[in-house]
Amino acid sequence: MRLISWNVNGVRAVVKKDFFEAIKSMAPDVLCLQETKAQDDEVAAALKPLDAYKLSSNSADQKGYSGTAILSKRAPLNITSDINIESHDLEGRVMCAEYDDFYLVNVYVPNSGQKLDRLEYRQQWDKDFLAYLKNLEKKKPVIACGDFNVAHKPIDLKNDKANYNKTAGYTQIEIDGMDNFINSGFVDSFRLLHPEKIAYTYWSYRFKSRERNTGWRIDYFLVSKSIADKIKSVDIYSDVMGSDHCPIGLDIEL
Repeated sequence: MRLISWNVNGVRAVVKKDFFEAIKSMAPDVLCLQETKAQDDEVAAALKPLDAYKLSSNSADQKGYSGTAILSKRAPLNITSDINIESHDLEGRVMCAEYDDFYLVNVYVPNSGQKLDRLEYRQQWDKDFLAYLKNLEKKKPVIACGDFNVAHKPIDLKNDKANYNKTAGYTQIEIDGMDNFINSGFVDSFRLLHPEKIAYTYWSYRFKSRERNTGWRIDYFLVSKSIADKIKSVDIYSDVMGSDHCPIGLDIEL
């Protein structure tokens, strides 16, 4: 199976920017989108040309904000939204597609805010989301993909020292959160296959960041350790434009 994850930073905007050509080229079996910034009917209208896929979406209560979607060539056994914690379930951030051999969780993790005003909330989110994944894992292996809004190690962002404990996505609290995922038995699939490779998935729209490759790797496929040996390849499609994030891909034999 080829899985593609992409924070599109607005689905109605990205479909005007060679989006469908990019999807055709990457040829996913399942496509997970984050930050759709649209209600369910608007997501369906924007993605109508992808008629080979079954679409499910989870929109935020607040219009034009957050939101996730899963498009699958083979209909999942079941699709659920949210993690059953009211404080986390208003922003359309989580979807889970169940397949025969695994759960695929699509996530858009909350940003801690420009002034780190949401950092405490983010810390609770990470704890609750990990508990949600571990509960799923009791039944079958889990692949969690999406924008985790954290650079885990210094190699995962261009200016690590300048950003440490000052910028959302690279505070010790957020790093500890990702450590907890890894220490609980989830494998960072990109680092498993490319332990020393410098590659980014997000670039600010400011300061010509993408031209200069001043980026961050904050999009991940976290995979249950029990199926890590089934991973065939992990790709970062940094040449695919249309968003401030690029798509990431996982090929896995299940």
